[in-house]
Amino acid sequence: MAKKVAVIKGDGVGPELTGLMMKAVKAAGSNVEFIECEAGAGWWEKHGGSSLIPEETWKALSESDACFKGPTTTPGGAGSPKSVAVSIRQKFDLYANVRPIKSYKGLPAPLGEVDFVCVREGTEGLYVGEEIQLTNDVFIAIRKITRPACRRVAKYAFEEAMRRGWKSVVAIHKSNILKKTDGAFLEECGKVKADYPGIELEEYHVDNVAQQLVKNPAIYNKKVLLSTNLFMDILSEECSALVGSIGLIYSANIGDGYAMFEPAHGSAPKYAGMDKVNPVATVLAGAWMLDYLGEKIQSQAIFEATEKVIAEKRHVTYDMGGSARSSEMVDAIIRNL
Repeated sequence: MAKKVAVIKGDGVGPELTGLMMKAVKAAGSNVEFIECEAGAGWWEKHGGSSLIPEETWKALSESDACFKGPTTTPGGAGSPKSVAVSIRQKFDLYANVRPIKSYKGLPAPLGEVDFVCVREGTEGLYVGEEIQLTNDVFIAIRKITRPACRRVAKYAFEEAMRRGWKSVVAIHKSNILKKTDGAFLEECGKVKADYPGIELEEYHVDNVAQQLVKNPAIYNKKVLLSTNLFMDILSEECSALVGSIGLIYSANIGDGYAMFEPAHGSAPKYAGMDKVNPVATVLAGAWMLDYLGEKIQSQAIFEATEKVIAEKRHVTYDMGGSARSSEMVDAIIRNL
C-alpha cells in the first residue's frame, strides 16, 4: 500500500514551496499519497483557539506515515500558541532534529568546504515554553533537561555517526556554568559513548563552537555535532551560512515511530506569491522523506538532480547568484531526474 504523508502547506512562501516539492516527488515516480492540511499563523488568525493546528490536521497526522511541514509563522507575545513544529515534536516525541550541513559544488564555500551533521534534542530545554512571572519586573524561563531525553538523542547521534562511517560525536554544552543541566547532558553522552568504542566523544563549550564555526569550521568535518534544544537551534542556523544560504538546509525531526520533514528556513511572508525563494531546502526535505519511507531510488534521484542543477548554475535562484524563479529551478530539477 502507498504510504500516506500529511502535508502542512504553511504560511508565507510555504504553500508555493510545498507545491513544488510535491511536483518534484511525483515526477521522481514516488507512490506516496499526499494529504494536504492547514496549520500556522494564517489559519489561526482566521479561526483562533489555543493551537496553531486544527483538530482535522491532528487527525491527519495521526493517520499518516510521516509529516511534511512547509514553513510556518509563529505569532509572538504572551498568550499566543506555541509553534507548529514544537507542537508536533512534543506530541509525537520527535526527539532528534537533524540538519546535514554540506557544501554544494558550484556554490561558494565562504570558509572552506564543510560536511557534518547537526543533531538537536527536540522535545525539551527552553522549548517546553514554561515561564513564570515572579514580580512585575522578574521573569523566569524553565530549561528542562532530563537524563532519558539526553540519553536517547545521544544514542541517535552515535548511530548517525556509525551510519555515515564517521569517527566522532561532538557534545556541545556550557557545563561550567549550567552545572546540573548540562552536567547531566554530558554524563549521559559519556554513558552512551561506552557502547560505541570506535567513535570518539569530543566536548566543546557552546561559545567556543560558535567562534570555531566562523574561524575554522573544517575541524568539524565528518563529525556529528550534538547539543540541547536552544544551543543547537542557534548553532545550526549559523552553520547554514557556511554553505551559502539557509535556503539550502533541509531537516528532519525523527522519533522512534514517526518523523516530520521540513526546510530549516522560515515563512518569509514578504516573498509570498513572488515565485522567488530558493526551493532546494524544501525539495530535498521531501527527498529525504522518501528515503525514510523506503523509496530510496526516488530519493537519490532527486538529490542527484538537484545537485546537478546547482552545479550548472543556469537555473538557480537569486541567493545562489542566478535569476531563475523557484518554479523554473524545480522544473530544471525535474528535467534532470
